Amino acid sequence: MSGELFGPRLLPDGGVEFRLWAPAARQVDLVIAEPRPMTPAEDGWFKLAVSDAGPGTRYRFRIDGEQLVPDPASRYQPEDVDGPSEVVAQDFDWKASDWRGHPWGEAVFLELHLGAFSKEGTYQGAMAHLDHLVETGITAIELMPLADFAGSRNWGYDGVLLYAPDSSYGRPEDLKALIDAAHQRGLMVFLDVVYNHFGPKGNYLHQYAPDFFSRDHQTPWGGAIDYRVPQVRSFAIENALYWLREFRFDGLRLDAVHAIRELGSPSVLESLSHAVGRFARQSGRHIHLVLENDDNAATLLNPAEDIPDGRYRAQWNDDYHHAWHVLLSGEQVGYYEDYATAPQGFLERCLSGGFAYQGEVSAHRGGELRGEPTDALPSTAFVNFLQNHDQIGNRPFGERLEALAPPEAIEAALAITLLLPMIPLLFMGEEWGARQPFPFFCDFSGDLAQAVEEGRRREFAPIYKSLPPGKDIPSALAESTFLSTKLDWSEPNGKGKARLQLVRHLLKMRQKFIAPRLKGHPQQSKDVRIKDGVAAGTWILGDGSRLHLRANLTGRETVAPSWPSGATAIWPVQESGQADPSARLSPWSVVWLLEAV
Repeated sequence: MSGELFGPRLLPDGGVEFRLWAPAARQVDLVIAEPRPMTPAEDGWFKLAVSDAGPGTRYRFRIDGEQLVPDPASRYQPEDVDGPSEVVAQDFDWKASDWRGHPWGEAVFLELHLGAFSKEGTYQGAMAHLDHLVETGITAIELMPLADFAGSRNWGYDGVLLYAPDSSYGRPEDLKALIDAAHQRGLMVFLDVVYNHFGPKGNYLHQYAPDFFSRDHQTPWGGAIDYRVPQVRSFAIENALYWLREFRFDGLRLDAVHAIRELGSPSVLESLSHAVGRFARQSGRHIHLVLENDDNAATLLNPAEDIPDGRYRAQWNDDYHHAWHVLLSGEQVGYYEDYATAPQGFLERCLSGGFAYQGEVSAHRGGELRGEPTDALPSTAFVNFLQNHDQIGNRPFGERLEALAPPEAIEAALAITLLLPMIPLLFMGEEWGARQPFPFFCDFSGDLAQAVEEGRRREFAPIYKSLPPGKDIPSALAESTFLSTKLDWSEPNGKGKARLQLVRHLLKMRQKFIAPRLKGHPQQSKDVRIKDGVAAGTWILGDGSRLHLRANLTGRETVAPSWPSGATAIWPVQESGQADPSARLSPWSVVWLLEAV
């Protein structure tokens, strides 16, 4: 048996070995056409080698002569989560066979949902827009989760079969073709993976492997996944390696790791990073691991290592988003209350230190201390953004920032975000100022659908009460809600053309002046100040160059803070390249200067 424990294994001489970890089952049968008893093995495993099975074979497992279930490590579910699993061929004719990826400092992300990104909502549909991303200056696309979910549409965070890319987007080989096409164009491809919970429909693990879940800790989705159990830990680590090896993803973004309650010792996060590091050494590829972590645990991060070795390259920086959002929109409810008292001050700290919360009290979290000091971390440990799927979709109507703030303010924020030494991320369509909403959507039915609707009505009760007659919050279950999220690809050459030109110009400047100087992992700035809406800051880049920011984040003209002597203006581009020390800053204007070594 290979080192992999979960999922069907194609045998060298033909046939397939099927395996299932079912420690609570008395008997397990493999069902292809007829039930075939599987052989009990050690530690709750059942297995059976079938000589006449191969790619294309559809199968299920029958538990104790009654319940039919899919393979929890199914590679493909052609008939949705409750249907049979399909054995998938592992061979693929990779065209970009010598692809090794990019160093971390070259990353510029665009996050996308496959169903909403193109008219077709498929892997093939996404391929048609890869050239647009390259021309824009994007170097990495991040796919929202693909793990098989119930129904035909979903954000992806209700996945239950973590190894099976959902059939609504195409077959596994279509996903490989998309990744291969991206690599041929120099684009990295990342995948968002969810190891903190399973979705509410199609997960049968409780019936035959209850040890997957903790009896001590509960989550909104039921018992917490228990990574103290060796088989459960292997399930997640093998899954991470599977996406990196089988599909050649360049990295993973681990969703909401603060919600993992039973990490085990050493933690599953540490073990997963070590395993990925070993694979990266063997493959010779650049592989990057990124966290979403509301705990702001700086000790989990280390972008300076070229290969993962127990820690993670970077973390999505929600603090950066929240500070900007309050500053631009004026909203102060929900988690924005933690930033409402002094949004400029919180933004100042994000610009200088990465996280705004580094051990301070969070009122939104009931007075808990949040975060760890970031003094030891370079700027590249933080992925900054003004929008992402969560921050748009957590709103009842799913409005983008374009509907909440004036365009000149958004463009100033973009000019700062895209030229900072932190790693930038855009949400699909943001590059041209798309206004399509991105509310939560799913395709559940019955009692579960009713529970979703009732839960959203409770969550947004104050908003429901304030709605005018005849207006309602979009139903997460309605197909029309999903269809409203689809991008309009006529906009980049129409009403979104000017914004797209701005973003492309900014990213061209990043590629020319910033990214080449991040290789030495720049240190954070300790010299950022925002006073009365005027920002001034300096960052020391990896090669020793100094990057300077001067920005007016108000609607009135103001005198610019003094320029450093000898600095060259890189934004906005000037013919002479020299900064005017007597210049005034117009409303919502941004100036970047570089002292190269």
